[in-house]
Amino acid sequence: MSTIYERALEKHVEWKGKLEVSLKAPLETNDDLSMAYTPGVAQPCLEIEKDPDSVYKYTWKGNSVAIVTDGSAVLGLGDIGPMAGLPVMEGKAILFKKFAGIDAVPICLDAREPKEIVRIVKAIAPAFGGINLEDISAPRCVEIERALIEELEIPVFHDDQHGTAIVVTAGLINALKLVGKKAEDVTVVISGTGAAGSSIIRMLKKLGVKTIYAFNKDGMVVREEYEMYDHLVRELVEITNSQRKKMSIAEALKEAEVFIGVSAPGLLTAEMVSEMKKDPIVFALANPEPEISYAEAVAGGARVVATGRSDYPNQINNVLAFPGLFRGAFDVRARKINEEMKMAAAIGIASLVSDTELNEEYIVPSALDPRVTAVVAKEVSKKAVETGVSSL
Repeated sequence: MSTIYERALEKHVEWKGKLEVSLKAPLETNDDLSMAYTPGVAQPCLEIEKDPDSVYKYTWKGNSVAIVTDGSAVLGLGDIGPMAGLPVMEGKAILFKKFAGIDAVPICLDAREPKEIVRIVKAIAPAFGGINLEDISAPRCVEIERALIEELEIPVFHDDQHGTAIVVTAGLINALKLVGKKAEDVTVVISGTGAAGSSIIRMLKKLGVKTIYAFNKDGMVVREEYEMYDHLVRELVEITNSQRKKMSIAEALKEAEVFIGVSAPGLLTAEMVSEMKKDPIVFALANPEPEISYAEAVAGGARVVATGRSDYPNQINNVLAFPGLFRGAFDVRARKINEEMKMAAAIGIASLVSDTELNEEYIVPSALDPRVTAVVAKEVSKKAVETGVSSL
């Protein structure tokens, strides 16, 4: 029997790309040609020249996203380059179309310097309503995103950072509800301080979590090592480990109710989980192999276990977040995606699991749940208007 990888490879040969351009305008007659192209197309061009904002009225700009990568941090594959990353960007594009009706175009850049990537994205931005940064290594991805948010008047979103954080937050909201604990009362250990980990930490602080211990390949993030960290980790020093402790991850877990991993496989053992506080929650999200297997975490006494995999319960999947997030932003012509909109998306996702449905194996809805995009879009649109970033 063929493996999923062998079957996927065969399908990609068959498809020769997972998306294509289709026509909205008819092109059957000379009149059709005159309407869609010359001479008729001159009129919307002139209208846009007079009123640049009317580009949203006459073109696809208000419903289009550029998916931008340099191929430096693709899935669990690492730095494989822009061409090798193209199948992933195509996959992202079809998710936008399927779940949110948004036209998305893969843009794979042969560029690495953050300033060059910012320059290129700014140059192509007039053709798109939003920018989705994807699979760009940390901390460069943060620098690029922040610069583009500052310089563009359209939504810019790095999904590896914030999409992951939104869905993790949604899952944690429901996991805490299930075990009868409050965010402000739990201690969280996070393994991974890159793009996803740093954004998760910020969102959990906004959720109300007071005590967070962050770990990376160098060990626990501590103030004493401030000078050796990159700018992203330096920011985390200010909001984690407030008591300035020095511990191993095993020692920190003894103080924790929650573990969240966005790092590397095999970091935890069942014994380490067993020494966590009552009803431990374990989100082991490294892909394709998690920090601890689902079975081992359960054997160690974890009350709730989530992974990034679809073959176990509670898959933490970014597709729960980004289609609805952009749909909501586009629906009210949001100029940016702010922190309030991200939290609104997390709360919207969490709300789709009712109190009667909530259980150890169901803390987030399925990635294929048809309700997700509409609910997230509604909550995000509402929050965009409330916080003054809507252009309507």
